[in-house]
Amino acid sequence: MIGLMLLVTATASAGKNYQITSPDGKLKADVEIGERLGYSVTYNGREVLSESMLSMTLSDGTVWGVSPKVSKVTRKSVDGTIPSPFYRASEMKECYNSATIDFKGGWGVEFRAYDDGVAYRFVAKQKKPLTVADEEVTYNFPIDATSYVPYAKGRKEDPYFNSFENEYTEVKLSGIDRSKLVFLPMTVDMGDNVKVTITESDLEGFPGLYMTGTGGKGLKGTHARYPKSSLQGGHNNLQMVVQERENYIAKGAGTRTFPWRVAIVTGSDKDLAATNLSYLLASPSRISDTSWIKPGKVAWDWWNAWNITGVDFKAGVNNDTYKKYIDFAADNGIEYVILDEGWAVNKKADLMQVVPEINLEELISYAGKKNVGIVLWAGYHAFDRDMENVCRHYADMGVKGFKVDFMDRDDQEVVDFVHRASKTCGRYKLFLDLHGMYKPAGLNRTYPHVLNFEGVNGLEQMKWSTIDLNQVEYDVMIPFLRQVAGPMDYTPGAMDNGTKHTYHADYYQPMSQGTRCRQLALFTVYDSPFTMLSDTPVNYDREPECRDFIASVPTVWDETIILDGKMGDYIVTARRKGDRWYVAGLTDWTPRELQVNLSFLGEGNHTATLFRDGVNAAHNANDYKKETVKVNRNNPLKVKLAPGGGFSMMIE
Repeated sequence: MIGLMLLVTATASAGKNYQITSPDGKLKADVEIGERLGYSVTYNGREVLSESMLSMTLSDGTVWGVSPKVSKVTRKSVDGTIPSPFYRASEMKECYNSATIDFKGGWGVEFRAYDDGVAYRFVAKQKKPLTVADEEVTYNFPIDATSYVPYAKGRKEDPYFNSFENEYTEVKLSGIDRSKLVFLPMTVDMGDNVKVTITESDLEGFPGLYMTGTGGKGLKGTHARYPKSSLQGGHNNLQMVVQERENYIAKGAGTRTFPWRVAIVTGSDKDLAATNLSYLLASPSRISDTSWIKPGKVAWDWWNAWNITGVDFKAGVNNDTYKKYIDFAADNGIEYVILDEGWAVNKKADLMQVVPEINLEELISYAGKKNVGIVLWAGYHAFDRDMENVCRHYADMGVKGFKVDFMDRDDQEVVDFVHRASKTCGRYKLFLDLHGMYKPAGLNRTYPHVLNFEGVNGLEQMKWSTIDLNQVEYDVMIPFLRQVAGPMDYTPGAMDNGTKHTYHADYYQPMSQGTRCRQLALFTVYDSPFTMLSDTPVNYDREPECRDFIASVPTVWDETIILDGKMGDYIVTARRKGDRWYVAGLTDWTPRELQVNLSFLGEGNHTATLFRDGVNAAHNANDYKKETVKVNRNNPLKVKLAPGGGFSMMIE
């Protein structure tokens, strides 16, 4: 390891310069302290971030970052591993150099340099509680580079009210729509394969960070102000709609750390897809006993509109239908069945009022005898207003977890709710899947029973979107963007698949864009410890080869390797669980022949089960070929992918 370099030199403003270097020596952050506090970053000697200012303004007018006076500098180098038991690897390498610069006035800034990024955070050491009026976050670039931004689809009256779901717009930094918010992560392409991806981690007691354009070569951060008044409303009366906001963004303890501002810097797209910085920067687990946490797959009812056929009962939100889902799960080793929206009385925001068609005690008992767990959907306000009672009641009944939905904000009030819900569910040994939700920001490390997060433009969009929504391209964007922030509840597994010409939206009998093998590949390519099978049991039973393969794919892994990829074009991922490897790849609408590097395998020949696009998949996306092949580490595997195609392989 190259040791921490801490250089103190005079700057143009007669200040000081502290340099922090990554362990491999390629990344260098220069922290400049003069009349203002700022920093810049170079990668392999090339400037990738120009001087970018940072500050924090308190409600009493104090500004941290203006005329700062250094009182102490603490240096540290770390080279070790941390556990990551319910994620993409059983453990992760943690290697960085850091400098914590304390300033007079009871505050400081900690900088860390990893091999794949630079991060900083403010640190407060105040005796009295703090109210933060604003935080200055800037990212200035030396060139007007191309950026990939997800615009927030906020309401006109409150742009911060959004579901964190959208495609990516490719635009020059100077062309970013300044009237719109950009939620994170977002990426800036510096050319020559170098990319800078902006995100945050360890988000607690503070609102989430958005970016806005400046009209030039920079980005400026902004946050939702703290809610002053709210009204119950929104989707089925399950949300709290902010009517007025305070003149500050956060309030809380005076001694604390603030969220990390992260610039991931990589020299190849596969390194970007492999980054673990969001997880590494998060607070360690607050759950001492994790033995009860059981990731897995779940039979899902909502996407396929409860479409059960060939039975003698009317399918819908009732016990007979859910017993069919439970039977399917039990027969195929699927760990859970979820009751999505509809099991509780609509528009009451009261999770203690169950519709008469559902007998939960009977369902939980029936499922328990078949070793299947029951998970319940809950709207945000309904869960928040009676959280302790709801968790106690349903945990005692035998429910295993909750899918909480429609927060659609990340101001401090909602961030506090998420942490409170995580803590409460942990106390009752209930896991969480968070929808209508901002990026994970490391929460899955701090509370490992929070298994999955939406904040992704997932397969549900296919119920109502035309082909103008290029989901196939989006699928090969998110491994390099949204997924760098953590797991995604994308909900794969469609058994009805469409080409560009045959795809159409159908709310009640939905289909996917792209091929059948693409759907199989998503189970390996995407990080998803709690994975919903989107389609109906009837459709899976009609496709037993695909069903059995999906059922075999783990949801958490011992090892993950990004073998190849180019953002927006294709990706190939290998994951290991025990002594089995799963390898899968996706392409955009461009057909490709990929050469899959298998050098990670042990010596000798290995038997692999391969699902690949059929020769007619370009015309009928349901066409696939299953075959058994021999593979070894010395010979790349050639696989042809149809337009919108994919492949998936299990290696013994």
